Amino acid sequence: QVRLAESGGGLVQAGGSLRLSCVDSGRTVRPYTTGWFRRAPGKEREFVAAINWSGTNTDYTDSVKGRFTVSKDNAKNTVYLQMNSLNADDTGVYYCAADLFSTGRIWDGASTYDYWGQGTQVTVSS
Repeated sequence: QVRLAESGGGLVQAGGSLRLSCVDSGRTVRPYTTGWFRRAPGKEREFVAAINWSGTNTDYTDSVKGRFTVSKDNAKNTVYLQMNSLNADDTGVYYCAADLFSTGRIWDGASTYDYWGQGTQVTVSS
């Protein structure tokens, strides 16, 4: 099974940075893609970024391109989301999720992902 847990959220001022971590403490049964999603207050959950198992392919939503970087260290069973130049629109609960079964490319639909972490709060003050 996959068991994901996020950490690294907190309160930062606009223009600051945070690095989120997503650790898989379960037993890896097959390679999978890891996605990052967020839910802002009063808004729907949205795709943020994703990385495939080997780390050779990534994808980002337009609003975070050039500011966020997703990376991973398979030896540590960890995926990272480095967030720079944060603004108030980045505020929300951030989740990591695992897509075990899709093939061909990275997908940005939440329904594609099979396992989810509990979320970590990111608050950006103006």
